[in-house]
Amino acid sequence: MKVAVLGSGSGGNATLVQGGNTRILVDAGFSGRSVAERLATLGIDADSIRAIVVTHEHGDHTSGVGVYARRHGTPIYMTDGTRDACARLLRGSETVISYEPGRPFLIQDLRIEPFLTVHDAVDPVGVAVVDECTGFRLGIATDLGRPTAQIRHALSGCDFLVLEANHDELMLHASAYPSSVKRRISSSHGHLSNQAAARLVTELLHPRLAGVVLAHLSRECNDPALAREVVGTALEKAGWTGHLDVAAQDRPTELLDIEELRYRTGPSQLSLL
Repeated sequence: MKVAVLGSGSGGNATLVQGGNTRILVDAGFSGRSVAERLATLGIDADSIRAIVVTHEHGDHTSGVGVYARRHGTPIYMTDGTRDACARLLRGSETVISYEPGRPFLIQDLRIEPFLTVHDAVDPVGVAVVDECTGFRLGIATDLGRPTAQIRHALSGCDFLVLEANHDELMLHASAYPSSVKRRISSSHGHLSNQAAARLVTELLHPRLAGVVLAHLSRECNDPALAREVVGTALEKAGWTGHLDVAAQDRPTELLDIEELRYRTGPSQLSLL
């Protein structure tokens, strides 16, 4: 199983997941052309993507969905509520397949397990993606107002996590944002701070967790080095020695092989927990 975050932040979000012979995108929040170009930097043909799984309707997750689907003949998977909210992006020629949170579905070699999240969108979800051939499990959860018991359950046992670390609480408080925006970001329907992400990821730790990518960082209220330090320190104190990275807005991460990461870091984590 392989994963690459094509870019993440308020300017756009998209993640490539590959399992067996199946490649999908989770969200396409850049232009259709930009998504294809970002895939090309990883050596991936845009026509090889079997589906786009949309988590919610906000433009930084959906702006390229319609164009990409029409240009490459890629099916779109979304909830009915998200489809209604994305009507302006669709022309009716796309193949749109509905799914429901809590009901897993298959896309060739990948099993998608969508779960409800808490965010100010019509029908927001996160996803766990399971490679049916190897059993590897990947969790993708951004735009989290707060980590509920359902979210923790859905992300438990993952071999790899893409997890939001949106803002630093002090930087948000000192920012030039209006008070209403500050309240929205820090609310239970907003975004996870570095500190909240650190608490959540340490709760989710287990010996098989091979890697974590921190995502959806705010340009104004966070810093990649700070996010890495806050979350990395918490993980180090818990005895975890896996792969930790921070997704950038303007370029993809490397295409990470989860099995390779597990073998690289697994033996040193046998005493974890």
